[in-house]
Amino acid sequence: MRLELRDIHKSFGEKKVLTGVSFTARSGRAFGLLGRNGAGKTTSIRILMGVFPADSGAVLVDGEPIDYRKVGIGYLPEERGLYPKKKIIEQLVYFAQLKGMDTPAAVKSVDRWLERLGMAEYRNKRLDTLSKGNQQKIQLVTALAHDPEIVILDEPFSGLDPVNAMLLKDVVREEIARGKVVLFSSHQMSYIEEFCDSIAIINKGVVVLTGDLHEIKREYPRDRLAIRSADSGKIAAAFPGSAVNDSGELVVRLQNPGEKMAVLRRLSEEFDIDEVRVFEPSLNDIFVEYAGERE
Repeated sequence: MRLELRDIHKSFGEKKVLTGVSFTARSGRAFGLLGRNGAGKTTSIRILMGVFPADSGAVLVDGEPIDYRKVGIGYLPEERGLYPKKKIIEQLVYFAQLKGMDTPAAVKSVDRWLERLGMAEYRNKRLDTLSKGNQQKIQLVTALAHDPEIVILDEPFSGLDPVNAMLLKDVVREEIARGKVVLFSSHQMSYIEEFCDSIAIINKGVVVLTGDLHEIKREYPRDRLAIRSADSGKIAAAFPGSAVNDSGELVVRLQNPGEKMAVLRRLSEEFDIDEVRVFEPSLNDIFVEYAGERE
């Protein structure tokens, strides 16, 4: 499946929110939709889901206008929206029925997901008796129980401890492996970088960068080496202008990319090197560059 937003425009009154937003996500791959608060991510997602229409442009599946009666969408919102005083099983089945499932199928699917997420013991509990992290897992069931083709996860790891975050990672990988279109929206760049093959960065309603994340990184000048070594101090003295990055690596900038092999030979001959690689910008570096202030 190929999910595409094509030339989407949207205004609310006099305020332009989206101006020609276009990007493509594919089944069996994770796509990251990035932007600062107010950039237009949520509006794009709501148009994709059919919550409200675009002023112009189209949401397409395999080149044709999306038919919401045939294409299932699961959505995990950043702002959680379940009923705190209701039994978990009752509201999960209710939400699955809203997505077209009959009652027996809804109960079976919900129970399977509760078991998968380690939440079966809370089946008949009220939501407000659960911790924030466990409430997040219950919310996730509403996004997945009806087995949608498109899964949209907005800040999915918010509030999760490391164990539950690992569990959610496993679930996301399983959904990707099953051929789902998985769309992430998050400010936690490490998770986007871990999962997403492709990204789009929206800045003030405009897509300022989109494409394969690996290829985007490859387009940056490959004129720096990242080094791990017990001789970092000596290497820094030998290569003025070197600096230690956030990962604790020493980054050496080359005069030009063509001298890479000569520098590698010098490093291996003169110093005790544990690891050396061509330095690529992190997704956080790319995001800061493209999501900054625009005129």
